[in-house]
Amino acid sequence: MSAQSPVRWTDPEQQGLEERVAAAELAWLSMDVDVQTLRVEIDNFALIHHQLLGPLYARLDELEALVAEAVAARTGRPEDLRRAAEARQQVEELPDLDALFDTVREKSRERSGDGAGSESSEAAPPPPAAPARVRPGKEAQRLYRELVRRAHPDLTTDPAEQRRRASFLVRVNEAYAYGDAAALEGLAAEWSTAPEAAPALDSPDRLGWLRRRLDWLTAKIAETAAEQVRLERTPMGQLLALAPQDPDRLLEQLAEELLAKAAAQQAELERLLGAAPAHPPVGDNGPDPTISQESHTMFPQIPTTDAASVPADAALLDVREQDEWDAGHVEGALHIPIGEVIARIGELPDEKLYVLCRVGGRSAQVVQYLVQQGRDAVNVDGGMYAWEGAGRPMVSGGGQAPFVL
Repeated sequence: MSAQSPVRWTDPEQQGLEERVAAAELAWLSMDVDVQTLRVEIDNFALIHHQLLGPLYARLDELEALVAEAVAARTGRPEDLRRAAEARQQVEELPDLDALFDTVREKSRERSGDGAGSESSEAAPPPPAAPARVRPGKEAQRLYRELVRRAHPDLTTDPAEQRRRASFLVRVNEAYAYGDAAALEGLAAEWSTAPEAAPALDSPDRLGWLRRRLDWLTAKIAETAAEQVRLERTPMGQLLALAPQDPDRLLEQLAEELLAKAAAQQAELERLLGAAPAHPPVGDNGPDPTISQESHTMFPQIPTTDAASVPADAALLDVREQDEWDAGHVEGALHIPIGEVIARIGELPDEKLYVLCRVGGRSAQVVQYLVQQGRDAVNVDGGMYAWEGAGRPMVSGGGQAPFVL
């Protein structure tokens, strides 16, 4: 009769806790991977949304402001003037989104550099280009999930090991954000050779640790679920939810819709500019020069000249917006956007001023205002389009070939 090996006794309560902790860890890690995946997709979607659609939104806002200004110039009604001013203010107060996204990218690079470079003095490689798609490929998703499940900092209680894992996951998250499956494969190979700390099964305080661990995991699951709800309720999260299976196609559809709206607004603007004003301008001081209008036929009584007749040494005032000025302007001209003319009238020279805008509408309003103030001002009929058509010299703000925007 052979001796039988003694069966090791296991505390039923501890065994039950082991199983519940293992199940909770699996549930939490799966949720955490899903939330991180959602965060990456929302960040990528927001970035590509800005790059692709930002100029279209800006153009649509500008067209809406021009339409409102054209209506106000035709009717002269206070309500229309107020709407036009509000529409123009909305365009002028748009945030610099390019600078915002540059700041976000820079902070991301700084975070990814924390804890790195301690073993090498070589400069960090340049960051990868902006992501080409919202959602990384399936292989990148698989590798990312596996790495997070294996290397998550909260799978250990050792502070030094937690820091090592956190630093490693910064690299994992960056590679996944750019859908770099090759980099993720390299990170997986790197992690497979690293030691992983785990609490001893026969530790005398194992039971108490399991209770604390289960409480912590329960709280973590609730926290992760709340974060998922928050992300889904963000403007970009709600937009992404409209086409969760094909977010890139959603961006294309949004672009098509914006282009159609812009075309409709452009047609309405051309209709308004081609029509005669319903009523003459109202008010003792004439039209408000802060109201932009691109119809040069609405101010027939002001001093006017054609672009070819402007003297080479004339004092020029350009009242267009900054982006128009940057695209192309007359060298030596004074640039004061139409909305700033009243506040900066003291900067104008005392000599005769030749006033320019794009086609002569805004400049006509400024000339009418300046003449009422006793200034010697002349509107350049046809604006910068006529100036360019007459072959007069132009320069740009960035050194590129100048053009009229």
